[in-house]
Amino acid sequence: MTPQLILPYQGKLTPLLVDKEEVIEWEARIKSDSLPSVVLSSREAGDLDMLAIGGFSPLDGFMGNDDWRGVCESMRTSKGYFWPIPITLSATAQEYSSIKVGSCCQLLDKCGSILGVMLVRDKYTADKSFEAQNVFGTDDKEHPGVSNLYNHSELYLGGEVKVFRHSPLKQKFPKVYLTPAETREQFVAKGWSKVVAFQTRNPMHRAHEHLVKIALDRCDGVLIHSLLGNLKEDDIPAEVRIRAIDVLINNYFEPDTVINAGYPLDMRYAGPREALLHALFRQNYGCSHLIVGRDHAGVGNYYDEFAAQRIFDEIDQNALLIKPLKLDWTFWCYKCDAVTSTRTCSHSDNDRLLLSGTELRRLLSAGEEIPPQFSRPEVLNILREFYKKAKNNNI
Repeated sequence: MTPQLILPYQGKLTPLLVDKEEVIEWEARIKSDSLPSVVLSSREAGDLDMLAIGGFSPLDGFMGNDDWRGVCESMRTSKGYFWPIPITLSATAQEYSSIKVGSCCQLLDKCGSILGVMLVRDKYTADKSFEAQNVFGTDDKEHPGVSNLYNHSELYLGGEVKVFRHSPLKQKFPKVYLTPAETREQFVAKGWSKVVAFQTRNPMHRAHEHLVKIALDRCDGVLIHSLLGNLKEDDIPAEVRIRAIDVLINNYFEPDTVINAGYPLDMRYAGPREALLHALFRQNYGCSHLIVGRDHAGVGNYYDEFAAQRIFDEIDQNALLIKPLKLDWTFWCYKCDAVTSTRTCSHSDNDRLLLSGTELRRLLSAGEEIPPQFSRPEVLNILREFYKKAKNNNI
């Protein structure tokens, strides 16, 4: 019997990648009409690729003023459907003035290659402070997501897009870069219907492994879904993270229970709002649940440790079909002699191995010993190799 997967958000996938014949027609029009152009940032190019593959279904492009304001203020588009973070395109003053509402423009990457086109339906000036406060909960420019927001122009363009090609990430990571249609095909082939997504921007350590194994006791399979786009400078690069996850899966998981995949977005570090976005597009990928643990999509001390769990209780319970799998903070307890959590371990912090990502990176950079209870040796070997090369190359 064919397993029944969860429906995509709003009922169906709407990928915006056009076929080769249409690309040829558009390229001829671009050449003959000398269409004006907009150069996309890394974050915008990642958003465009998610639009291309149907990850952001049912969006048909970048948001206009009404959608932007509604999403910032109440997490609702002008059509009334739920959306937690605005998907926007900024333009320089020169680009903005050269483009008229109702016209088409080229969408270019930073190297000048054509990514696609947009039918411009709206032009507007965004209130960056309003967006920052509503989406990130702060206007502090030390916050990496807020800083990135202010690094973009306040001049926004909205409209329907047609995408010509996949992101270069598809070629760079051919085994893990999977579209929503492809993950759904794999789930069906494996006979999975209840699928849990595990969001990560870090290599998986013992605590992460424990969370995934808890999920495996409750579902058919887990999609370990790693971010492939840009991160903070001190985060672990995607290629290193993918190798570390592969070696963990191969050595410590039952075969055919986990898929290691990636998606093309940059990290926004928007905490609770980003957790909701993570859930929404995982529904498009075919996942019925998303693991939401401690400080999901957080950074520094900007968000309460479990704010990302609480926000799922604060939204309309019919907004999404996918549901959060809320799991507690996990760590190694020396007295329990196991990975455990605050719900199951009564011992004090002095008995627990509480090693932060910042401290881990410091230890790796300094070549110091890392407790074996924190991470599997195969994972640590890959991380040590990366940090040794980075140090030798003065990265």
